[in-house]
Amino acid sequence: MLKVKIVNKSAHALPAYATELSAGLDLRANLEAPVTLKPLERAMIPTGLFMELPAGYEAQVRPRSGLAAKSGITVLNSPGTIDADYRGEVKVIVVNLSSQDFTIENGERVAQLVVAKHERVLWVPAEQLTETARGEGGFGHTGKS
Repeated sequence: MLKVKIVNKSAHALPAYATELSAGLDLRANLEAPVTLKPLERAMIPTGLFMELPAGYEAQVRPRSGLAAKSGITVLNSPGTIDADYRGEVKVIVVNLSSQDFTIENGERVAQLVVAKHERVLWVPAEQLTETARGEGGFGHTGKS
């Protein structure tokens, strides 16, 4: 298991996995007062969490499927990336895609956090790329529905 330093300045417990095989940890809103989002309105929701990821890892802030399906609430810039050298507060960019106002309460689970290993790239300049059956075909060009 990966060990990650975390400072919790919120009034809530540390993020936890909901089930034994969950990939994401629930992030909770750390609010002094509820935040109401009108349709198509967005807000930065603080979590009160600060972390120190090891080199070679990132944390991805992702929407919660239940909030998205039931209330039309999702995360912009999804997945949002938290880099290993970031030391500021983890905040969630939440947007209301529904047709009704939505109120976020203190302690509400607003997103999930997935910590993932990543690779760094060393670009190799080339004059051409290897041919493939797909070639330059973009979205919808694989022939599968």
